[in-house]
Amino acid sequence: MHRAPLMTPLALALAVTALVACGNGEPAASSSATPATSTEATTPPPETPAATTPPSSSPPPPSTSPSPSPPPPAKGKVVVIDPGHNGGNSKNPAVINKPVPAGRGKGKPCNTTGTQTSSGYTEHAFTWDVANRIKAMLTAKGVRVELTRPNDTGVGPCVNERAEIGNRANADAVVSIHSDGSTTAGHHGFHIIYSSPPLNPAQGAPSTKLATTVRDAMRDGGIPLSNYVGQSGLNGRDDIAGLNLSTRPAIMIECANMRDATEAALAASPEGRQKYASAIAEGLLRYLS
Repeated sequence: MHRAPLMTPLALALAVTALVACGNGEPAASSSATPATSTEATTPPPETPAATTPPSSSPPPPSTSPSPSPPPPAKGKVVVIDPGHNGGNSKNPAVINKPVPAGRGKGKPCNTTGTQTSSGYTEHAFTWDVANRIKAMLTAKGVRVELTRPNDTGVGPCVNERAEIGNRANADAVVSIHSDGSTTAGHHGFHIIYSSPPLNPAQGAPSTKLATTVRDAMRDGGIPLSNYVGQSGLNGRDDIAGLNLSTRPAIMIECANMRDATEAALAASPEGRQKYASAIAEGLLRYLS
């Protein structure tokens, strides 16, 4: 029988080396096999610089786009702002002197002319301007705002109708804007009126909370508390028709004494009116939130 020749030691060593070189796991450049998709297959060997693309099994990087902002806390709320008096009241005494219900079985005139500074700047102009500034700030926060009168040239409406506007709107808050006219020297500062004793649930805790919250915001805004009316800027009364007839949380703000020289100058200036409006708007936003 023919025997195959035995391999020399050198030939045997060369054959083993060839087998090892073909089994290192790295496909040939011309291979048509599908690339591996495992983490191990995509991870470079230690001596290779790390790839910039994360492995397919790693979690996606966090999104860099900003998350949507939550809606403002006051969005969708309803506020009725009642700018006191009206520009045409003084020329229509027969209308504004007509008696109307004032709550608690009493009556009073439909409306009044309001006060003014010594230089002639009127309360109705002040309240109209401040009310519209408040409306603009609240509207920007998503609050629906209604005013009890459309301009500063008309007559009325009567105090009982002003209350009814807030009731019909199902308002979350009703704020009547006024200013005082004390002629006593040294009287200055603001105070907030609420109906007391309350005639319905809305005139109880909700109205006193509204009064206190707006009081705090006005004080925080640098507006001094009244030194001649109420206590700590709050004054409970039973004779304000717009408050007595309200079924919604309601307050009346006497922003300043227009007969005090310092406060008269503040009320007559756009900067001063903005100061009052900003503080009141802040108080309303705190309450609505």
